[in-house]
Amino acid sequence: MDHLICVDILDREIGKATKEECHQKGLLHRAFSVFLYHEGKLLLQRRALEKYHSGGLWTNACCSHPRYQESLEEAVKRRLYQELGVVLNCEEAGSFIYYHKFHNEMFEYEYDHVFIGQYDGEISPDPEEIMDLKWMEIADLSESMLQNPEQYTVWFLTAAPMVIKKLMSGKVPG
Repeated sequence: MDHLICVDILDREIGKATKEECHQKGLLHRAFSVFLYHEGKLLLQRRALEKYHSGGLWTNACCSHPRYQESLEEAVKRRLYQELGVVLNCEEAGSFIYYHKFHNEMFEYEYDHVFIGQYDGEISPDPEEIMDLKWMEIADLSESMLQNPEQYTVWFLTAAPMVIKKLMSGKVPG
């Protein structure tokens, strides 16, 4: 069974727990969100309806958790390939903590590391993870997030503006 990395508010490792324990007990754990961009557009995925939370909502290209004793960089590469069939090196753009109670038995309490990568190749989405994909112009995405925040995952509403600012500043790889 895979264990996730439990951390304190400064992202220092303090232990490990299963994914279920982290989400049922609201334990702060390390996570990551990956954004892929190309020519002023961001790749969005619509989460499969069968996901244990946030099914059917739009979010960044890929997100997950590093396993215990796995680096963020290794985990990002692993999940990009598993979810999208993409092989790519990404750069960390920042991080933040968020807490959200979905219902009485499900919490997200994550120290989320945000990664960005430029990509314009083939994409092979895993249908168990992703029900739809689309490339969206940054201006259109910004307007949609402002007008329809309920269509997006809770972490995306914090991470996307961070990425958009970085892309607009020109301080990204590529």
